[in-house]
Amino acid sequence: MKHLFLFCILSLFIFGCKSNSSEVVKTTPKQQPFVWEAANVYFMLTDRFNNGNKANDLAYDRTNEPAKLRGFMGGDMAGITQKIKEGYFDELGINAIWFSPVLEQIHDSTDEGTGNTYAFHGYWTKDWTNFDANFGTEADFAQLIKTAHEHGIRILMDVVMNHTGPVTEKDPVWDNNWVRTEPGCSYQNYDTAVSCTLVKNLPDVLTNREEASDLPTALVKKWKAEGRYEQEMKELDEFFQKTGVTRSPKNYIIKWLTDYVREYGIDGYRVDTVKHVEENAWNSLNNQAKIAFAEWKKAHPEAVLDNNEFFMLGELYGYGISQKRFYDFGDKKVDYYANGFNNLINFQFKSDAHKNYEDIFATYDSILQNELKGKSIMNYISSHDDGEPFDKDRTKTYESATKLLLTPGISQIYYGDETQRSLRIEGTNGDATLRSFMNWEDLNNTEIKDLLEHWQKLGTFRKAHPSIGAGTHKMLSNNPYVFSRTYRDDIVIIGLDLVKGNKEIIVGDNFENGTTITDHYSGKTVTVENGKVTIDSEFTIVLLHL
Repeated sequence: MKHLFLFCILSLFIFGCKSNSSEVVKTTPKQQPFVWEAANVYFMLTDRFNNGNKANDLAYDRTNEPAKLRGFMGGDMAGITQKIKEGYFDELGINAIWFSPVLEQIHDSTDEGTGNTYAFHGYWTKDWTNFDANFGTEADFAQLIKTAHEHGIRILMDVVMNHTGPVTEKDPVWDNNWVRTEPGCSYQNYDTAVSCTLVKNLPDVLTNREEASDLPTALVKKWKAEGRYEQEMKELDEFFQKTGVTRSPKNYIIKWLTDYVREYGIDGYRVDTVKHVEENAWNSLNNQAKIAFAEWKKAHPEAVLDNNEFFMLGELYGYGISQKRFYDFGDKKVDYYANGFNNLINFQFKSDAHKNYEDIFATYDSILQNELKGKSIMNYISSHDDGEPFDKDRTKTYESATKLLLTPGISQIYYGDETQRSLRIEGTNGDATLRSFMNWEDLNNTEIKDLLEHWQKLGTFRKAHPSIGAGTHKMLSNNPYVFSRTYRDDIVIIGLDLVKGNKEIIVGDNFENGTTITDHYSGKTVTVENGKVTIDSEFTIVLLHL
């Protein structure tokens, strides 16, 4: 409740509180519960967001000269925590953060035709039981989670179960009872998308192996050199005795991943490369994560944010909302929503964003309120590995914010969407162009400040009203374009592409005549008369709420 009070004071300061005719005190809206289906998620590459501790910038003798934007640049967990404390995410209306993996990565660089590349992105795991020194320490991780929760922000931990990191002189391949190194995936059917390696020199974990496996020789050697072998074995013995599951590769990794839930209270996973792992493995991960989350809550009742269960978001490459519940491999259709996942990333939104508002909103509402009822999708306009985002040249930044943050489903802001960080970097190769360092210096630019304020107004409105992401959509007027969203007792009215100056907005029977409502965007407060309100503002958008 303390954070809600501070937010309201901040809103008064930023947006003002003048009505059409007189200055009034803005009423505080009823605090709505957090709903995952309506979350406003911020995603950053940990290494590229903010450097909070320069002392950890160089670890494991990573001194090879990297190709442009393919080496570590200093961002770390301490940097994320710093920005949470500064209120950056509060002001942006963020209630969940997903940051790229921070577990220990391969120590060496690779060169697969793009120049020397280090595992700054976090998807080349060397050891699932340890944090990478470039990203910080166990204490940094704990502080990040604790600070986020103090701000009412949930944490999605980015996890990989499909593959280890590439093989290098410093990073030997794991034993053949743990990984396969061929064949490469050809995507002809289910087997050739699952039982194969994603790319050359990326060993594929045998998640389909049901037999018990000894630990990888390289991992045992590493643990012994670090003096951790006996403790790690003790914990593994306890886990397998408690659960009764086989000591198979997938179950080892599930143990390691769920430790972070049990020990730190992370709220959910963003799961990498979903379609490249057998769906029953995801069910197993989800079941163990729910158990771990319940155990953490029981052990830390004072830190529990709500009664939500553990949440799982999947990166099922190529999935779009129009596919509804099933992903088609050609010879087999799989319902990943029935196999551990609450939500799947919607790769379709970037193309749907070219449509008009009502086409997008009505279509998404229909599917989410029917075939995907109780589940959801995550929309994005840009990401770390999508070379064809909605607005690669950043010429539609206001439109990007409006469509992303007002579309039904979860919204995912990729770091720099809100500050016009460039997605075209000279001298880069492949997806490196999407991964430049956060452009904090541009916040001194008036145009960028204005753009950020637009994202902030929409984001804080979305955060306060789960009806935007999880509610039912209804168009009230086509011209001017006005619609309502309703989720339980949370009702909002939104108008887009309106005229500047004096405008009449239909609210219908959503608010009773005589009711005082507020336009979150302009900060003005008006009274409902004959199912309408009249607002005089310089903006072409209104965000109305009680």
